[in-house]
Amino acid sequence: MKPLGLYIHIPFCRSKCRYCDFCSFPARDAERMDAYVERLCRDLTEKAALCREYTADTVYLGGGTPTILSAAQLSRVLGTVFRAYRVSPDCEITAECNPATGSADLFREMRAAGFNRLSVGLQSAHREELRALGRVHDFGGFLRTWEEAREAGFDNLNVDVMFGIPYQTPASFRETLERVCDLRPEHLSAYALTVEAGTPLERMLPKLPMPQEDDVAAMYLGMVDFLAERGLAQYEISNFAREGYQSRHNRKYWNTEEYLGFGPAAHSDFRGVRSGNARDLDGYLRGETIVCEENRPSPAERENEYVMLRLRLCEGVDERAFAARFGHGPDVFFGRLSPYCGGGFAKRTERGMALTPRGFLVSNAILADVVEFGG
Repeated sequence: MKPLGLYIHIPFCRSKCRYCDFCSFPARDAERMDAYVERLCRDLTEKAALCREYTADTVYLGGGTPTILSAAQLSRVLGTVFRAYRVSPDCEITAECNPATGSADLFREMRAAGFNRLSVGLQSAHREELRALGRVHDFGGFLRTWEEAREAGFDNLNVDVMFGIPYQTPASFRETLERVCDLRPEHLSAYALTVEAGTPLERMLPKLPMPQEDDVAAMYLGMVDFLAERGLAQYEISNFAREGYQSRHNRKYWNTEEYLGFGPAAHSDFRGVRSGNARDLDGYLRGETIVCEENRPSPAERENEYVMLRLRLCEGVDERAFAARFGHGPDVFFGRLSPYCGGGFAKRTERGMALTPRGFLVSNAILADVVEFGG
């Protein structure tokens, strides 16, 4: 049986953060949320017929805020997966969670339903930084959520933090990391703030004190060393884990493995076809087909995609694995990457080539030289 990842989008939030450009909507209409769960379960069941030769080994509920749903709704969604798909006994089953949602009872029922990994969005331990982002919690609320998840039996927890955010300094970011590491998370994701066009944060930007570019670089490079000293090894540009706790679902994306996405704005890469759904919640609820993009990448596009995604990983591109997959070596890509070795942005490994933490900081510029699309 071939492995398959399932991504399930839950597009509801208590409130929308100022920086958020994801597909999410206010969770104000209980009937609409019930209807969404109904539609999602029907969608999951219908597409299962395409997956008879697959075994789902990762399931990921993202959002939005999946834990805005009730325990019964979450259990129904996951129960549909178990009934409709072949699911591996050690399947990694993740739900994203915000501290303003969830409870001890909810987490216990989620564990009983089969969820075994929780990703909790903290972003910062500092009230002023959280307010600038439009977050509706403080560190105390995060801590309560974390402790309740532990008490419910979650022994695989991720925490999300952000750097380069308004009011933040290298010292305040270091304090956030220290407070998080005191909780001994199995996994940590750290994302640089991207100010998306049209978001409230973009409109507020002229009035907000932002860290300088050099300070943001110092935050990132200092974080890599700091987390390594505390047992969280970097394995991808933005991700750190204790041994045995790397995100198996996210690695599917970076390894260009197959996955199916469900719900508005979800993407799939399945049977050689990449597809994406429109951000059309109303159309989805009406049962309409909302696929807005679909293409079958050429062999050259697949090679470029593979190199681009593998260079997000600390292990980089494995020469033999590339040759086994594409029938020839990655010499062209390595030739373009080699000049970056001299400046400490890339390196040769025992198996191929990879970016360094310094290279990760400027990876977009490097990748623009190394990979090419559209021709």
